[in-house]
Amino acid sequence: MKTLVAVPCMDMVQTSFMKSLFQLVSVGDTQISFRVSSLIYDSRNSLAGEALRNGYDRIMFLDSDMAFKPDILVKLSKDMDEGREFVGGLFFRRKPPFTPVIYKNLEYKCEGIKPEMKLEPYLDYPQDDIFEIEGSGFGAVLMTTDLINRVGEKFGYPFSPMLGFGEDISFCWRVKQLGVPMYCDSRIKVGHVGLCTITEEIYQNTRGSSDA
Repeated sequence: MKTLVAVPCMDMVQTSFMKSLFQLVSVGDTQISFRVSSLIYDSRNSLAGEALRNGYDRIMFLDSDMAFKPDILVKLSKDMDEGREFVGGLFFRRKPPFTPVIYKNLEYKCEGIKPEMKLEPYLDYPQDDIFEIEGSGFGAVLMTTDLINRVGEKFGYPFSPMLGFGEDISFCWRVKQLGVPMYCDSRIKVGHVGLCTITEEIYQNTRGSSDA
């Protein structure tokens, strides 16, 4: 099994991210690739192309402001080995409200100048379980390169942003159109590094004010 760990970044990366990356436990043939660009969608498309050209079976996107445990790839790979094509860890916005960057409802329709869209955060996500979602940020996600290839064949560049959505949610919407289920594993906790590292505990402690 060949896995490309793909890191899009603006230029400099967080120290806590590099510490996590240095401790990352590999699975099979694992390689790491960085792509520096001010356009995040360009970096993701470029990294996806690299994975496809070089025969990788899976690609793991890790954003450069994430903090994670060494076994994150091991655990996500195990989830994938059970037949899934897209699985992400659980992380939260790094600015208030600290809501989960996973979505239970994703809808999009654009027939004019202004798109009609709905993006509903999964606030009541299952605890310590793996469950289906309709969208996710790409802070820490693992997917098959075959899925990326199928998205590209149907829609063109897989991470080109649609009007009103970022590149990550645009990709998820395209996956949804293919009828492929996506998953989050809330047992896999990922920190989002801002002024402080946003964790599940911070989200739970501030949830009352966020939901108001």
